[in-house]
Amino acid sequence: MSNETITTIRPLQAPLDGTTHVPGDKSISHRAVLFAAMAEGTSSLSGVLDSEDVCASIAATKALGAKVDLTKQEDGSLAGSITGWGQAGPTQPQDAIDCGNSGTTARLLMGILAPWNIRVTLTGDSSLQRRPMRRITAPLMKMGARFEPEGQETLPITVCGTDQLHAISYDAPMASAQLKTAVLLAGVYAQGTTTLREPSASRNHTELMLPEFGVPTTAADRSASVTGPEYLKSADVVVPGDPSSAAFLASAALLKPKSHVVIENVSLNTARIGFTRTLERMGADISVHYSGAAGKEPYGAIEVRYTPVLRGCEIPADKIASIVDEIPVLSLVAAHARGVTIFREVSELRVKETDRLAEIITGLEKLGVDAWVEGNDLFIEGQPDLASEPGLVFESHGDHRLAMTWSLVGLCGEEPVDIVDFESVAVSYPQFLTDIERLAK
Repeated sequence: MSNETITTIRPLQAPLDGTTHVPGDKSISHRAVLFAAMAEGTSSLSGVLDSEDVCASIAATKALGAKVDLTKQEDGSLAGSITGWGQAGPTQPQDAIDCGNSGTTARLLMGILAPWNIRVTLTGDSSLQRRPMRRITAPLMKMGARFEPEGQETLPITVCGTDQLHAISYDAPMASAQLKTAVLLAGVYAQGTTTLREPSASRNHTELMLPEFGVPTTAADRSASVTGPEYLKSADVVVPGDPSSAAFLASAALLKPKSHVVIENVSLNTARIGFTRTLERMGADISVHYSGAAGKEPYGAIEVRYTPVLRGCEIPADKIASIVDEIPVLSLVAAHARGVTIFREVSELRVKETDRLAEIITGLEKLGVDAWVEGNDLFIEGQPDLASEPGLVFESHGDHRLAMTWSLVGLCGEEPVDIVDFESVAVSYPQFLTDIERLAK
């Protein structure tokens, strides 16, 4: 018997209008929690995202010996302190660590555990157990760590760490902030300089945050280095709003007539706001306003107005890493644009929480939009007068980005839609529906 749930998403009765915030950045929240757990002393954190993924990282640090005192605030975020294990290292957990649906938790933990003489089994839900881990274990094995079963491609995997890690110089086969971070975190404790080079720039939150925890980091356009052995020291971290979450509110404002939304306190890290530049190229009325910096992370506001005429554009391969999490919702925007939109080299979408590439095409087909793949390129032929038919049902496959994307069809259209497993939005944006409905009142 299926335990799937169906949520009906009904059209908004008014334009989106006003000022709002989005929850704390997921990538920065993961790193703040994990780095504080690694550090000597007590770190103070605020603005941490209270979501299932980040809670998986919090639970993992507790299992490994960190003392966590984070409580929910009035705005829904987590704030408080984490006392790390420091130079003593993580303790041997009694059981396997369940990373839930969080690939970031699993992959970063591999790098965190590699330099210590402990054996830790990492597992996750059925979706995470299908995602590739060889990209992480391969460079860590070059550094001296072992993983069991040998040659295992997916979770569960047991990390067999060693205090004899050695530095490496590594050319990553793909742009991946998780891969880069895992190697750099292992490199913090290795003898010598560890350098990772990637084919195009990925998110740089690790390079920005490690120096806040006392670890000098060298960063260039497509490479990053640390020289070990070093030890992290406690720090204070303020987490700004998540631009990936903001992308859904921005897209809704673009598609819902007469809307005007300002999303405040959002991370404006250049590696994260590629979606704003993509929407600009499509002719969207969207602008970015810088306010300041939290540590080395810039933040500010994103302002969006309804844009009746959008046009297709081409997004080159070297820009995909900066929009990879936003491609589902950008694809829906492209479906409303004149002409063809092309996303180049998006094979990474096939190994997300589900095969997002296939699911984007399936979902757009339900809307009567032509979308197809040639090689690793995604093509979408937009329809400016696009309107959905009654009775549409969209599958999220437990993927939070897909759930939010297809919900916009109902919210911004004229007909309700049903979403299977809409509750998966709790992975990154638990209050998504509440926030968007509040803007329409």
